Amino acid sequence: MRRMTPHIERTIAAASAALLALAIATAAPSAQQAVDRTKTPPAGPPPVLHVPTWTKATLADGAELIVAEKHDLPLVSFTITLMGGSNQFEPADKRGLAGLTASMMSEGTKTRDGEALSNALQLLGTSVSVSIGGESGSMGFLSTSGKFAPTLDILADMLVNSTFPAASLERLRGQRLVALTQAKAQPGAIANRVFPRLLYGSAHPYGQFATEDSYKAITRDDVVSFEKTYFEPGRALVTVVGDVNPATVKATIDKALAAWAKGGTKPAFTYPAVPAAKPTTIFLVDKPGAAQSTFAIGNPGPPRSTADYFALQVMNTMLGGMFQSRLNANIREDKGYSYGVNSSFAFGKGPGAFRAGGDIVSAKSDAALVEFMKELKGIEGARPVTDDELATAKDSLIQRLPGAFASVQGINGAITSLWVQGLPDDYYQQYRAKIAAITAADVLRVAKQYIDLDHLAIVIVGDKASIEAPLKATNIAPIVNVDLDGNVQK
Repeated sequence: MRRMTPHIERTIAAASAALLALAIATAAPSAQQAVDRTKTPPAGPPPVLHVPTWTKATLADGAELIVAEKHDLPLVSFTITLMGGSNQFEPADKRGLAGLTASMMSEGTKTRDGEALSNALQLLGTSVSVSIGGESGSMGFLSTSGKFAPTLDILADMLVNSTFPAASLERLRGQRLVALTQAKAQPGAIANRVFPRLLYGSAHPYGQFATEDSYKAITRDDVVSFEKTYFEPGRALVTVVGDVNPATVKATIDKALAAWAKGGTKPAFTYPAVPAAKPTTIFLVDKPGAAQSTFAIGNPGPPRSTADYFALQVMNTMLGGMFQSRLNANIREDKGYSYGVNSSFAFGKGPGAFRAGGDIVSAKSDAALVEFMKELKGIEGARPVTDDELATAKDSLIQRLPGAFASVQGINGAITSLWVQGLPDDYYQQYRAKIAAITAADVLRVAKQYIDLDHLAIVIVGDKASIEAPLKATNIAPIVNVDLDGNVQK
């Protein structure tokens, strides 16, 4: 290519400079439009809650059906939700069976092997997910409205025709055994095992977890039996949200699920009693050389059905449920001991745990524990709740709710939550008023009732050699050394 002459280059450069100057001058705001950067911009209008309507019916197999229309995009969210989960259907000595079964359902059917299933779903631009949690399970997909029927046919094939190949079971078992080994090197994973075990004990489903022995004990017959027992329409809700016609979608689903035999009932969710509370204790799990200490502090809490749910939501949001919460503002923002700490209530059918914690710089483990305890005492009255603090927590809860209905998947999840938790259909319409009614006195009352400062389990996973003596010097609680499974070391 011939190089431009210097004269042409200077002409182009001058023209470019002139155009740039003109653009800047045109875009420059007038004196009246200039931004005053000394003032915080005013907040925009709060999001408006739009809860869609839905229709209810019963499928031919006995499963409940809910359909909600959303036609702005050609998308459909489909989910089969099962009431009950591993805590109700999994033997204590075969923990991990539910998860293995869920994974095995994509490994092949009577009409397709695992690769053919994957290829068929890829051609439809979607995937079918199967998961089983502690108290519920689900099977579903997101597809375009035009691909809904063929995707549903594949899901139905997986639901009623899975073959559970023995070779796939061994591969998946091996993956989980490797994952367990890897988890032993991760402080967060260790805390997630030890904390519930210490709160609930090994006899309570909340305190049980999968082990090498439980995975090795699982046979293919166990998987086949679990799938047959668990996936029954009598305990199922089918939800369809998106670009569908309620009048015709039921017939489509009945046809696709025609081979899903009737049967099944919802579990009673009866749990054994929680072990007697023990005096506040620091349970130290040694992780030699750890640069951070993982904290998990708490006690058994109330079920989701508690009348104090809304007061607990406001209280916890203030304590550790938002970025500007007391715990995070103190331990992260002010002290710099952590990248982030929080608190939560694991509301479920049973007494889900209250838990506060996070990852702490190892050298500041003792100082951070002092601050955690200070904030827990503070929310119980040592530091009174201010009007601004209360208003911020309420606004955070109220203003995040509309976002749950922004997508077909979000709407599906919101509807499913009502069914799983046994809540009324107008729950979301009443939510704002319920939160707004909470007072500072309510916050103080539930904090004192549900955070038991005299009977806390304080689990700390970290470098024992460097943090044990400073933790002991805080005189907050006696220290008991436990292993990676929460067993007391003598």
